Amino acid sequence: MPKDTMRQFQFQQVDVFTSRPLSGNPLAVVIGADGLPDEQMAALARWTGLSETTFLLEPTRPEADYRVRIFTQRRELPFAGHPTLGTCHVWLATGGKPRGEAIVQECGVGLVPIRREGGRLAFAAPERRRAGPVEPELLLKIARSLRITPDAIQASQWADNGSGWVAVLLRSRSELLALKPDYAEMAGIKIGVAAQWDPPVDGTDAQFELRAFAPDEGVLEDPVTGSLNASVAQWLIGAGLAPSSYVASQGTVLGRAGRVFIEFADRDIWVGGNVVTCVEGVLTL
Repeated sequence: MPKDTMRQFQFQQVDVFTSRPLSGNPLAVVIGADGLPDEQMAALARWTGLSETTFLLEPTRPEADYRVRIFTQRRELPFAGHPTLGTCHVWLATGGKPRGEAIVQECGVGLVPIRREGGRLAFAAPERRRAGPVEPELLLKIARSLRITPDAIQASQWADNGSGWVAVLLRSRSELLALKPDYAEMAGIKIGVAAQWDPPVDGTDAQFELRAFAPDEGVLEDPVTGSLNASVAQWLIGAGLAPSSYVASQGTVLGRAGRVFIEFADRDIWVGGNVVTCVEGVLTL
């Protein structure tokens, strides 16, 4: 592109679901990205190499405070969790003022309320686009993908709120942490795996452990996944498999220490976490 046609944008890279830099899930955020062509958004998302890159835009709906578009390395998503909290953090840090008590994000699934909880942000989990039982043939494929026997899966559920997750529950955190997936067998599916912490063995810092595998998105294992935690919480709390509030740990195998704070309140599942800014600068495109 000729130099005189290049544009500059404010840019931040933040770490989500952690209060300690380099311990959560990084997110690249382009500020004031209105007018940036789709192909450049997609190219930048591939270039950053992160699980998601977001573009902060003016809202098109009067109820919204801002609009966000979310890109993986392979495609645009209508919703994702850590991009929601990370983008909201950047919007607030760059002077955003909500119109009401809650912050309202506009994205592909519609309007997503976000609230401030002390030093944390939390979003209301959107309705699942697909829930209910997992087909037997798919469960067998999931077991092969995870290199476990089918009877190791204690429960399962479609957990798709726009990101396409299917989720399974294992017996123990140790089994979950020991997984060494077959990513080739996983083609075409995004698998979330959960297991409950056993306090005498695992401690009391969290109550559930999650792992998220999405090779088709260009990320073999996602460090900390808000969309998956949201839909898994809807499933586990709704089925009586989890209390109405709990802390989930994710990223352990990757050397991260992600913490996701789940609470059922006001008829919504709220998914919360801390966000820290790691990089600020100017992006030239």
